[in-house]
Amino acid sequence: MGVTKAGKRKQVYMDILKTLQEELNIGRSQVEAAVKLIDEGNTIPFIARYRKEATGALNDEVLRNLDERLRYLRNLEEKKEQVLTSIREQEKLTPELERQILEAATLVAVEDLYRPYRPKRRTRATIAQEKGLGPLADVIMLQMAKEPLESAAREYVSEEKGVATVQEAIAGAGDILAERISDEAKYRTYIRNLTVKQGTIQSSAKDEKAESVYEMYYSYEETIKKSAGHRILALNRGEKEKILTVKIGAPEEEILRYLEKQVIVRENPHTTPLLKAVVEDSYKRLIGPAIEREIRSQLTETAEDGAIKVFGKNLEQLLMQPPITGKVVLGWDPAFRTGCKLAVVDETGKVLDTVVIYPTAPQNKVAEAKEVLKKLIKKYHISLISVGNGTASRESEQVIVELLKEIPEQVQYIIVNEAGASVYSASKLATEEFPNFDVGQRSAASIARRLQDPLAELVKIDPKSIGVGQYQHDMNQKHLGEALQGVVEDCVNKVGVDVNTASAPLLEYVSGINKALAKNIVAYREEHGAFQSRSQLLKVAKLGPKAYEQCAGFMRIQGGKNPLDGTSVHPESYGAAGTLLDKLGYKPEEISAGGLKGIGKKISDYQKMAGELGIGEMTLKDIVKELEKPARDPRDEMPKPILRTDVLEMKDLTPGMVLKGTVRNVIDFGAFVDIGVHQDGLVHISQMTDRFIKHPMEVVSVGDIVEVKVLSVDLSKKRIALTMKG
Repeated sequence: MGVTKAGKRKQVYMDILKTLQEELNIGRSQVEAAVKLIDEGNTIPFIARYRKEATGALNDEVLRNLDERLRYLRNLEEKKEQVLTSIREQEKLTPELERQILEAATLVAVEDLYRPYRPKRRTRATIAQEKGLGPLADVIMLQMAKEPLESAAREYVSEEKGVATVQEAIAGAGDILAERISDEAKYRTYIRNLTVKQGTIQSSAKDEKAESVYEMYYSYEETIKKSAGHRILALNRGEKEKILTVKIGAPEEEILRYLEKQVIVRENPHTTPLLKAVVEDSYKRLIGPAIEREIRSQLTETAEDGAIKVFGKNLEQLLMQPPITGKVVLGWDPAFRTGCKLAVVDETGKVLDTVVIYPTAPQNKVAEAKEVLKKLIKKYHISLISVGNGTASRESEQVIVELLKEIPEQVQYIIVNEAGASVYSASKLATEEFPNFDVGQRSAASIARRLQDPLAELVKIDPKSIGVGQYQHDMNQKHLGEALQGVVEDCVNKVGVDVNTASAPLLEYVSGINKALAKNIVAYREEHGAFQSRSQLLKVAKLGPKAYEQCAGFMRIQGGKNPLDGTSVHPESYGAAGTLLDKLGYKPEEISAGGLKGIGKKISDYQKMAGELGIGEMTLKDIVKELEKPARDPRDEMPKPILRTDVLEMKDLTPGMVLKGTVRNVIDFGAFVDIGVHQDGLVHISQMTDRFIKHPMEVVSVGDIVEVKVLSVDLSKKRIALTMKG
């Protein structure tokens, strides 16, 4: 018996590997290696970076997709096993049913097959069965009655069983048949597919006179096949807010004809009229509503997956924006009544000073505010002002522009997206970081720091609070959270962290490090001083060999005992890297002086050299790349933010005006671009390029600097239409 179980398990494993190989269009050996590495507890960033030989250099995106599908397929196999066990215990498992369950490709298909055998709550059909009407239902189903049904039904009339009349007996038998029809997996599959193929999604207003953002959906119909994700999410939200009524329109006549053809195998004047009524009842009361729920659920899931993908890509672009280094920055959190909070932050992110000024309404102390600003700029040599884009941002910008014209110092400013700054400033983490500051001062410090190092600062905020998504509050929060955590993790590990300066929130995204270990690393650093080597990490409480293996390559130590500790060369390859340096006539300390330029050209045969060093060719190429440019920052290749010295207002815009702007958000139907007027303009997908594109992401990403032309300006609705064409 044990051998059979082991054999089955092996077959299931092989089937899963085959499915993953076909779905992801990658090699069998790549799938096997990736699954094995995941099962051994390796993280996706570690596998992507340091196990390229094993996986054939699968990137983190493919590996995350593989990991997600692997979990789904394993859940599917588990479900099949539970279903088979349940039906087997009922002694109703036939070889054909077992084959169908084992071959089912989705959880929905397994549920369809299990439906007739699932323990049921009390339904009209189960009550009729309890009254002994099952045999009468069989008689009707066989369609061989040679006399009116009333005659056959008389013997089922029983006061004791609660069947008072012939009509009650026939109705009860009809309920049993309606449920049997609805439980038939073949019928459900056909009806579901037909509804998806020919059906529509429809919406109407609960109150047509009421104004709302959902007016375009007050009388709306679109084929299910063509329904776009952002429209599905908008319909869902409108329904949730009780403004819209949403339903699926199915090809009802065609479905009823199909069911009748399946159920009524022979015409019989005594049974056919009843069966037609039973078919209609089964569809309208049982099958139709269930299929509608399933289709809407599937549409929502697909829409959410698309939105999460867009959110993830936007978040990645935002996190990977290049840091503005070597500048003292003034963070400015604008406000009206409570005043504008300022925080001066030095080149390393340390807060040097905080102050509150009141240049905005109702106080309007502009002259006084300017004096404070002039003193701060002079005292701390501030060269950049980072202004949050929230309330009173426009008024603050006006004051800054006037000030810049009055002072001799060269100072620029930039408007930053402050989404999530208030969430951070009120968090436990901010309280620990700045115990003596109020929320405004913390927010100002965060606004300054997110310019100096967007990644290090933004990791302190729940990714869902960083406003670069669409309908993020309407979707599965667990799924969204997991996907965004993965994006942050990939970004942090692509860049790497300086173990001696990184905050605990940044460290916890490093491969193999969790919240507790991140705190332990910081605690160790505070107690023993800066880390001198990567191997010292093994002295941190609860950081064992496995965690060390996963994290070491992503932790950087500048100026430590071993120059390789400042690179992304993994400690497991130090021996090979040392031998390579020796063979090519370099000393390890030469790495620290800015890299060994041209080292790659000294290797004539990479394959041969890799063999001599006992490592893979891909690993060798990665080592060489890192030795040439140690701890290179992939963010350096991203577009730099636009720094401003003058202000532009919405009323200054005219159609035809050409401007440079920063892409702030990308959604399914276009992109919002900041052109410096405090109201992002929309470039609709149709205005992005002359060629056809399926999604704006084919053309732009968050953080891109783009040239746009103003199409129209609506001051009353605060809408700006832009084009990138021409």
